[in-house]
Amino acid sequence: MNLLERLNQDMKNAMKNKEKDRLSVIRMVKSSLQNEKYKLGRELTDDDSLTVLNRELKQRKDSLHEFEQANREDLASKLRDEIVVLEDYMPEQLSEEEVTQIVVQTIAEVGASTKGDMGKVMGAIMPKVKGKADGGLVNRLVQQYLS
Repeated sequence: MNLLERLNQDMKNAMKNKEKDRLSVIRMVKSSLQNEKYKLGRELTDDDSLTVLNRELKQRKDSLHEFEQANREDLASKLRDEIVVLEDYMPEQLSEEEVTQIVVQTIAEVGASTKGDMGKVMGAIMPKVKGKADGGLVNRLVQQYLS
């Protein structure tokens, strides 16, 4: 079952169970996917859908951080709920050990040795971990192993 089919099924269930917040997030994701489809002018691949989900999740995490700094717990709480719903649709996240293993392996493949090679390493790693690992974690580990 692809993402859109899963979203449609979950939307029906959310309507039946009167889960307004979940329904709202699912509708938002479907809308974002539809907008991306029109923007690209073609059907979305799984990779495209994952990119949209990542974008939505990142926006919410950034906003959550801002709301927490501004002591707006009412808004932060709503965003935490939205993040939980969005994470249901993301692939299972890699552990820090698994990401470390990929970083070390990729550094060896690319032949990187200095921080100047960081862009080359990141460019090789990110497609491997797309949607499965936080970019900040990958960046931190690459810096650690290149220093």
